[in-house]
Amino acid sequence: MPRHLLLRLEAPLMAFGGETIDNFGIIRDFPALSMVTGLLANALGWRREETARHNRLQERLIMGMRLERQGRRIQDYQTALLFENDQGWTTQGVPEGRAKSPSYAPQPDGRKALTLQRYRDYHADLSMLIALRLEPSDELPTLDDLATALDHPARPLFIGRKPCLPSRRLFAGWHEGESILDVLRSVPLPTHSPEGVRLQWPDGEGALPGDRVLDLCDERNWTSGVHGGWRPIREGRIRGEEKPA
Repeated sequence: MPRHLLLRLEAPLMAFGGETIDNFGIIRDFPALSMVTGLLANALGWRREETARHNRLQERLIMGMRLERQGRRIQDYQTALLFENDQGWTTQGVPEGRAKSPSYAPQPDGRKALTLQRYRDYHADLSMLIALRLEPSDELPTLDDLATALDHPARPLFIGRKPCLPSRRLFAGWHEGESILDVLRSVPLPTHSPEGVRLQWPDGEGALPGDRVLDLCDERNWTSGVHGGWRPIREGRIRGEEKPA
C-alpha cells in the first residue's frame, strides 16, 4: 500500500487563508493546497523565486485533512499610520508607495497622513491532521526529504501567517493506506469524538456515505503569484468509534 506522511498543525493561532476582500483577510476551515506547498517549500529552504519548483511540488501533492479540534475564530484589528510620502517593502523586493488622495488628513506637525486599517481572521486552538503523498513517489524531493526538512527546516516555519508559529512537532509519522480517505479514517483519533470529525480529501481518493463533492480553488500559479483553476474535493464526517470498511 502507498505510504503517506502525516502532518499535524497545532498553534495558538493559525490562518488558512481564503479570498482577500478589500482589507479583510478571511480564512477557510481547511488549509489550501498552495499553503501546504509553501510550508513544505519553506522547510526545504526554497526561495519564492524558484517558481518552477513550487509549481511542480504542488502538482505532485495529494493530500487530505481531518479537523480534530475546531477551536474558535478570532479577528485581529490592525492599524498603521502612513504619511503621504511613505513607502513600504513588498514581497517583490521593491518599495511601493500609495497615490495621493483626499483621504490624507493634516497632522499636528503639518504633514498629511491616513490610518491604514486591516482585519485579519485567525483560528485559535485548532488541531488539524494532514495525510499526504507525492506522485510520482521517486521524483525529488521524496516524502523522506519532506520529513527530514520538517524536523530540520532551513528556515523558521509558520502556519499561514508569519506570527503563527507551531506549538508542536509538525511531522507526525507515517501511515500506509490505499487512499487518502483510508488513511484519514484509520489513524486513531487522539480523543473520543462522539459528534464526529470533519474530513476533506481529493475526489477519487475514496467516498463516504452522505459526503458531498465541491469544486475548490486553492492552487497557486507560483509564476504569476495568483490563484486560479478548480479541483474537485470531497467533504464528509466520521465518528470517533467508526472503523474503516
